[in-house]
Amino acid sequence: MTPQWAQLQDLFLHFLSLSLLSIGGGISTAPEMHRYLVTHRHWLSDTSFTESIALAQAAPGPNILFVTVLGWKVAGLAGAVAATAGMMLPSTTLVLMATRWSRQHQYSLGVRAFKVGLAPLTLGLMLATGWLLAQPYLLSPGHRLSTLGLIGLTMLFTLNTRISLVWLVLGGGLLGVLGVV
Repeated sequence: MTPQWAQLQDLFLHFLSLSLLSIGGGISTAPEMHRYLVTHRHWLSDTSFTESIALAQAAPGPNILFVTVLGWKVAGLAGAVAATAGMMLPSTTLVLMATRWSRQHQYSLGVRAFKVGLAPLTLGLMLATGWLLAQPYLLSPGHRLSTLGLIGLTMLFTLNTRISLVWLVLGGGLLGVLGVV
């Protein structure tokens, strides 16, 4: 077994385990991905990790693309395939089975309670991800105020308007390109 094969196997198995924890989407497991890829394995730097997520989120297509970009940065095409397959296989299988079952039992008290109970968990995971992605910029004195301002404006627009989040992401990307943030 070559070191590259072992690395691909580790990448696949780690993303396989994260797949079943990604309630609210794959991005909700970004803090654990960061811990594994940056802190534990040292396969990526903080900056590379954050850039990978930002690039994938700005690109058209499904949000889960960031997993593919992370895999690509770790081990090229084989890493992209390993990470994506690991993240998609279990969750896709589980979702297909659960969707069929929940349609048949959609009016049961247990199914309704389960759905309501997942809302706070999903919100907490998304807040942890937002904090992780903002932290490098909040710690940089040159970006701190503009990052806090962008977070505040985003919250203001999200809570008080019906503007699609896509426009807010594009606006944030434009501010980044212009060097404001």
